[in-house]
Amino acid sequence: MLGGMTSSRDLAAFAALLADETRAAFALALLDGRAWTAGELARHGRVAPSTASEHLGKLVAGGLLTEERQGRHRYVRLADDRVAHLVEELAAHASPGPVPAPRSLRESTVADALARGRTCYDHLAGRLGITITGAMTARGLLTQDAGFALTDRGARWFAGLGIDLSAKGRRPLVRGCLDWTERRPHLAGVAGARLCGHALDAGWCVRIGSDRAVKVTDDGERALHTLLDIEPGILR
Repeated sequence: MLGGMTSSRDLAAFAALLADETRAAFALALLDGRAWTAGELARHGRVAPSTASEHLGKLVAGGLLTEERQGRHRYVRLADDRVAHLVEELAAHASPGPVPAPRSLRESTVADALARGRTCYDHLAGRLGITITGAMTARGLLTQDAGFALTDRGARWFAGLGIDLSAKGRRPLVRGCLDWTERRPHLAGVAGARLCGHALDAGWCVRIGSDRAVKVTDDGERALHTLLDIEPGILR
């Protein structure tokens, strides 16, 4: 449903998939890139399992989610990176005004951590993603003049880190993804995903809690300073 010719009726039906608060909550939760069980999403959305199953059926039928079964468990995840990109951009456009004040200390802590650094499906977002994207652009590894593009220097930079950018399918090498907390684009596409995977594998970043939040380690600060001239401590 994300490609090909689309009628106004098709578009309205597709938009209606996320025009429900419970289904929208499921889509936002699945931006962490993991597969969730229907029960986990039901608890997350604070709805009955039967209600969650009904909503998930609509999201799967509409092409936003894919599902797989292992024994008695049903797992769902976002269908692909295009869906993740769509959800993240909608989230960025959905809150043009001031962010509501957190209702609890825990909610405030989680919000701060997500704003500081998080994964958006499979690439880095938040202040961390924006800072890295800005540093790469300043060093001539990326250009943002007419959309995102990787320069020859940028390709050599990835190769120097041992990051393979070859990929199959239609996913673009690089593209901008509008960050819903920073309101600026961060690096997505194949390059964004591979850089995120490298940062986690190399220990530059670690996941914190059970949400999408990540934080930069001491090793990460040193690596980012050496590679991109990002000042240590700026991302803490």
